[in-house]
Amino acid sequence: MDDDRITGKWTELKGRLREAYGELTDDELEQTRGEREQLEGLLQQRLGKTKDEVRQAVDRILDKI
Repeated sequence: MDDDRITGKWTELKGRLREAYGELTDDELEQTRGEREQLEGLLQQRLGKTKDEVRQAVDRILDKI
């Protein structure tokens, strides 16, 4: 279900991620399009956060949209 939520709200999610984490590029985000695991991996790599921290951050953003 998470992948469906991410895919269905991708444009809005991408915008929110760019607001929250300005160091992410559109190209990087587009490479993960709709794939939660890839998105979380990118965030872990670029932000230096743990898997749990990244998952919680994505969940918080998804809950707002």
